[in-house]
Amino acid sequence: MAIDRSKPPRALDSFDRAILRIVQHDNKTPQRAIAEAVNLSAAAVQRRIAAMEAAGVIAGNVAIVDPDALQLAITAIVEVQLRDERAATVDAAKALFRETPDVQQCYFVTGGVSFVLIIVTRDMRSYEALTRTLFAENDFVERYRTLVALDRTKADTNIVIP
Repeated sequence: MAIDRSKPPRALDSFDRAILRIVQHDNKTPQRAIAEAVNLSAAAVQRRIAAMEAAGVIAGNVAIVDPDALQLAITAIVEVQLRDERAATVDAAKALFRETPDVQQCYFVTGGVSFVLIIVTRDMRSYEALTRTLFAENDFVERYRTLVALDRTKADTNIVIP
């Protein structure tokens, strides 16, 4: 989806917010069902969704895959501390983490560590090989700490839409 950053951010009204609540739960909901739920025409819903996609409010449409179905047994939450916080170091780390397929999520954070990563791999051997590449053999990483998830109690992509 192409995002037009030259325009001011799209102001969301109550119809847009109602549509977002529905599509973030199930983006395959037929537009006529959305229209009925929010009291608009299907054409109006279609126009609003297209406008929110163009504005970047709707950032993407994806299928959420169950890691267990693909026998991806390890979910690791990793805290990474960089050697320094210079822009070049941070940018190099961001690029590396962004380009690594096993890194599902990456957050540049405050509070004593530089990054928090969510990593999903097939098994512990795969995770160990990945840690060597991402952390142990990288000059910009000072240290890292891994928390291995015992259970995926909640993994949701929905946000609260006021």
